[in-house]
Amino acid sequence: MEKKDRIEILLEDMQSKFELVLEGHDVLRSEIARTARQTQERIDLVEEKITVLNQKIDTVKSDLTSRIDQVESNLSKRIDQVEARIDQVETGLSAKIDAVAADLAAHRADTETHRTPYRVSESSS
Repeated sequence: MEKKDRIEILLEDMQSKFELVLEGHDVLRSEIARTARQTQERIDLVEEKITVLNQKIDTVKSDLTSRIDQVESNLSKRIDQVEARIDQVETGLSAKIDAVAADLAAHRADTETHRTPYRVSESSS
């Protein structure tokens, strides 16, 4: 009987060790599942943040595009106004230059008809 008792004791010991190994596996399995859930939650949170950031980027892009278009339109109008003003000034200056040229030509013609030289006399006191 001693041999049979030993085998039973040995089997009981092996059984308890198998149970410990199975418990360890259960703990590891639950820890792995918990870690996987936490990782998935973090991934979901990151994806949500990326979505929000993409929406903000799209909004900023739209705003900037609108502002750039508005500035471009305003600058275009202002350039047109400046060009029109330059044309006005050019026309006015052209007319004034023509008038000065005509006055100069008239003065020259008048001077040539009166060819008497001007004399400056110094008087002694």
